[in-house]
Amino acid sequence: MREDISYKYNKLINILRSYVSLAVAFSGGVDSTFLLKVAHDVMGDKCIAITINSEVFPERERIASEDFCATEGIERIEVKCNDLEIPGFRGNPSDRCYLCKKSVFSEIIKAASVKGIRDIAEGSNIDDEGDYRPGLKAINELGIKSPLREAGLTKDDIRQLSHNLGLSTWDKPSFACLASRFVYGEEISEEKLKMVDEAEKLLLEKGFSQLRVRIHEGIRENNNSKYYIARIEIPGEDMEHLLKCREEIVEGFKALGFDYISMDMEGFRTGSMNEVLL
Repeated sequence: MREDISYKYNKLINILRSYVSLAVAFSGGVDSTFLLKVAHDVMGDKCIAITINSEVFPERERIASEDFCATEGIERIEVKCNDLEIPGFRGNPSDRCYLCKKSVFSEIIKAASVKGIRDIAEGSNIDDEGDYRPGLKAINELGIKSPLREAGLTKDDIRQLSHNLGLSTWDKPSFACLASRFVYGEEISEEKLKMVDEAEKLLLEKGFSQLRVRIHEGIRENNNSKYYIARIEIPGEDMEHLLKCREEIVEGFKALGFDYISMDMEGFRTGSMNEVLL
């Protein structure tokens, strides 16, 4: 292990040891899985997981979080949240993530308090500070702990340490909630969330791993009805494979309600919907 990663890892251990009890907001992704694993190793039963059950997170992610906790023997609480009922959320403003995090983590705090848990932690890392992240403002306002950021851990550090710990998530593709697939100012609806989720599931079944399906909408001039465009983001090295599957993907996406299907020539990148804001 590199000396700098070893230092950061030991710093994380010491941070976790300073907590009396802890609830980790657990999505099943790379960062929160690593945090939960280390926290539970350090704190034992004084550490629990809290997972949000919401329409903006695919069912497959919720099941993965459930399976991990069962395997590791970690107590897990599931909190049901309806993000579409959060005031302002459906309109998808540029501070949507702030609205969502403030509401969701308020529910997590309530669930943790019932168990007598003193601190809440989430899995953002130091790399998350380089993008437009209004959700971090809500995290700070609510007093949520961010031990991975506090320890100075990057995404690459976390992947390497996860590999060292034998976590299967060490090379899991990055994931963000389905609401991040929408253009700011365009309505988020249950129907469109399902379209995006099913479209990404189709691509996963075709062998793609790191991907996003962004949804854009337009208005037909003749009758003012809406049409939908899917913008597929995948790494450049996967584009040839996408073209080989073109007909099946077009057929599948159209069946889901997309009228036009496109491939983003820039390829996969996190936060591409934020580019118009920066």
